Amino acid sequence: MSGETLTPDHVDAGTGGAGVRASLSVAAPPGRVWEHLTSTRGTEALLGEGARLGSKGESWHASNGTYGVVRSWHPTEQLRVTWHPDADGPTSMLDVHVLPDGDATRLELVHDGGPAAGDGPGSQRAWDEALGRVASTLT
Repeated sequence: MSGETLTPDHVDAGTGGAGVRASLSVAAPPGRVWEHLTSTRGTEALLGEGARLGSKGESWHASNGTYGVVRSWHPTEQLRVTWHPDADGPTSMLDVHVLPDGDATRLELVHDGGPAAGDGPGSQRAWDEALGRVASTLT
């Protein structure tokens, strides 16, 4: 990861299925973090192997069965997609913000409408791990 320092920080564990909030500080400028997040490697780290993001309104699918649609795309600032854990899973929204934080960049992730408890897809643990993968694959 080229010597970047990671600082995990749970923003809010969410409650009763209301959603999950997680964040991670990465020692790299926002433009570099955004470029990586929206690259094939960064997108797969966040959403799963095979996930590719297109333009607003385009679908994405990962080989792990998760899928969704790109809802908004604001370069170097925010990415928002719908997220479904599988064909029978509930519709939920995943919102990722890229924020300048001194000499670093903070990735803020909010997953609304999915499970907050447990260790499965969409859980606090799953999104913490996903942010960690995004940061660890940043080169």
